[in-house]
Amino acid sequence: MARFDPVLFVRQVRQEVSKVTWPTRKETLVTTGMVFAFVTIAATFFTVVDSIIGVGVRAIFGFGR
Repeated sequence: MARFDPVLFVRQVRQEVSKVTWPTRKETLVTTGMVFAFVTIAATFFTVVDSIIGVGVRAIFGFGR
């Protein structure tokens, strides 16, 4: 088994990080906005579906609110 060389490890990490393409500020803001929009859409969808299923269950079993 090879010995761990911390200096070599740090050198390799720096090499790999230099290859990363970092997003611009605009790309980050656009992506963040899209995530918030989709989360809002998903939350609204699941709230509506849950309400519809709840009404159906209360109608079938005759209990609840």
